Amino acid sequence: MTLLYDLLYALALLLGWPYLIYRRLTRGPGSLAIGERLGRVPSRPVASHCVWIHGVSLGEINAARTIVAELRQRSPETAVVVSSTTQTGLQRARELFGARCLVFRFPIDFSFIMRRVLERVRPSVIVLMELETWPNLIEVAAQRGIPVTIANGRVTQERTLRGLDRPVVRRLARRMFSQVRWVGVQDEVYAERFRRLGVPNERVEVCGSVKYDAADITERIPGQDELAGQMTIDTTRPLWVCGSTGPGEEELLLGAYAGLLNEFHDLQLALVPRKPERFDEVAELILRRGFTCLRRSGKPPLVPPDVPNPRAVFLGDTLGELRKFYALATIVFVGRSLVPLGGSDLIEAGGLGKPILIGPYTQNFAEAAELLVGAGACLRVESAAGLESALRELLKDAGRRERMGKAAQAAIVSRRGATARIVERILEFGKSL
Repeated sequence: MTLLYDLLYALALLLGWPYLIYRRLTRGPGSLAIGERLGRVPSRPVASHCVWIHGVSLGEINAARTIVAELRQRSPETAVVVSSTTQTGLQRARELFGARCLVFRFPIDFSFIMRRVLERVRPSVIVLMELETWPNLIEVAAQRGIPVTIANGRVTQERTLRGLDRPVVRRLARRMFSQVRWVGVQDEVYAERFRRLGVPNERVEVCGSVKYDAADITERIPGQDELAGQMTIDTTRPLWVCGSTGPGEEELLLGAYAGLLNEFHDLQLALVPRKPERFDEVAELILRRGFTCLRRSGKPPLVPPDVPNPRAVFLGDTLGELRKFYALATIVFVGRSLVPLGGSDLIEAGGLGKPILIGPYTQNFAEAAELLVGAGACLRVESAAGLESALRELLKDAGRRERMGKAAQAAIVSRRGATARIVERILEFGKSL
């Protein structure tokens, strides 16, 4: 099977090399990191059990925080190594774990590269976050008797299942998932989807989401005042923060903001797009809509030339600071939900005690959305007009905002405990070798 996977990867590289060259030219040489991609990672001395945790990007690495912390507390003698696929995920992993863990970029999934990495890292158990499965890694690990597990598992869209159920793909997918030794899923919906992918029923366990454990239940976090001061956000005035926004959404949000300004003259708006490559695009959009764009990155403000006394809109165009924006917010809108992009994570905003607004498209975080809506902590709107109306009502009612924030924190606390259950299983697999 590894030969077949290698041939498929080679074909993909043959077809995709123009894109790789383009990415190197536009993002710099660090975007490829050839050495790490070929498995040249530091060797780990064989002196203890080792857990290798892999997350594709920023969200999965953040979700791994509580697992790493619990592993250190429960089993200090166990070594932990962390890998990520993307540059943003790798940067975050180094910030969180680099002082005490081996952190490296996930290599290309060729079988000979995976053998090299396993020889250097020597893991006792491999933990893949959410759905970050790689066929050669799983195949080679199975050949060597290394258990591969999935933590915080979720399969977010039915189209993923349909894609993996195509005749050409089905046999390969089912073989790969049948070799996974254990999956700790977030809820029963995801459990059934993993079973459909080929994970045996007895290897699937509903544990809940570790993101509830990772959420800080607080009203203040370090760095929020510095952010406000540096961006000239007035903390005495209401601030609407729209986080993890996606294409087609910022235009609607700016329209709703413009519609509210006549009634709420002191309302401030901060937009924090989900993808860094869209920062400049959103800055230009803010300018075209007649607002001054003040950027967190420190780049020069964009000021519309023909608008007298333009209002400012704050743009969060840095990585890893969304929580600081949420901590400053009066009301939070969680993005990628007003347009059909599947939604974004609501849990951090809820942990900070913020009233939350979402659109109709939240299938990627359906359980959290249902929990917070059901608790009265979150309002779901169906359109930009509905969003503007809901904002208007919340801005008028400070008491309701406070009740929603407290309900959000209570709901999140009620779902805690997934990390302990997952770490228990990880240690069982790792120390059984």
